[in-house]
Amino acid sequence: MGISADLTPVLYLPHGGGPLPLMENPGHKNLTHFLESLSARFQKPEAIVLISAHWEAGQVMLTSAAQPSLLYDYYGFPEQAYQITYPAPGDPQLAEYAADLLRKNNIEVGFNLERGFDHGVFIPLKLIYPEASIPCVQLSLKQGLNPQEHINIGRAIAPLRKNNVLIIGSGLSFHNMQALMRPVSGKDKGNEAFHDWLLETCASKNMSESVRERRLIEWQQAPSAAYAHPREEHLLPLHVCYGASEQPASVIFNDTMMGKKVCGFQW
Repeated sequence: MGISADLTPVLYLPHGGGPLPLMENPGHKNLTHFLESLSARFQKPEAIVLISAHWEAGQVMLTSAAQPSLLYDYYGFPEQAYQITYPAPGDPQLAEYAADLLRKNNIEVGFNLERGFDHGVFIPLKLIYPEASIPCVQLSLKQGLNPQEHINIGRAIAPLRKNNVLIIGSGLSFHNMQALMRPVSGKDKGNEAFHDWLLETCASKNMSESVRERRLIEWQQAPSAAYAHPREEHLLPLHVCYGASEQPASVIFNDTMMGKKVCGFQW
C-alpha cells in the first residue's frame, strides 16, 4: 500500500556535476533553474534527511553533528568552488529517531559525528533553500549497493514524512562521466533508452507496485543500463526514495544536463 499523498513529499533530484550548478555553467542552466524554483512546489519542511550518492559505508550511517562542516569532494575547479558556504544546522535528535526506525526494521545503523555535508547535499540545497536554516541529516548508502536493501532503507524511514521531514535522494539519473564530458553530437540512443525506461518505471500509473519494485531491483536489465550507470551509486538514492513512498512518482524534471537527458521525481 502506498504512503498517503498528504504526507511530506519524497524527492529524487539530479545534483549535477560537482559545483557547476552554482557556477553559471551553460550545461547546467536548466538544472539550476529547476532547483531554484523547486521549493514553491510544497510547504517548507521542518527538517531534511538526504541520501547522497557520495557517501557509502559498511553499514547505514547518519551524520550526527549539530553543525556539520562541508566536504569539498570535487577536484580541479576554480578557487570559488572551495569557498561555497552552506551553514545549515544538523539535527542530532532527528538522527537518533531515524536510527530507531532503521533498527526496528533490522537494519544496522551508526552515527558519524565528524563527517560534513558532501556536495551531493550542499549544492542542491543551496539552490533550493539558500537561507540554510532547515536542519539536515545526511544518510549514507550501504556498500555493496544492493537495490533491495536500499528500498528497505526507504521503507524503514518512511514514517519521517509524518513529521514534516523532507526525504531527498540526491544523485543523477544518467551518470556516465565519460559520455557527459564528450562534446554533444546528435542523439545519444543509450542515454535516451535508459531515460525512457526510468520514466516509465517510476511514473507509470498502469504498473503494479510489485512490478515497479521488481524493475527497480533488476534495473541492470534495463536498456543501456550499464552505459547509463557504469557504477550505480548515483541511481541508488532513487531506490531509497521509492521505498519511502511505494507509489507512482510525478516527473518534476525531464530536461537536459550537459547534453544528456536527465530526470527527477517527486512522490
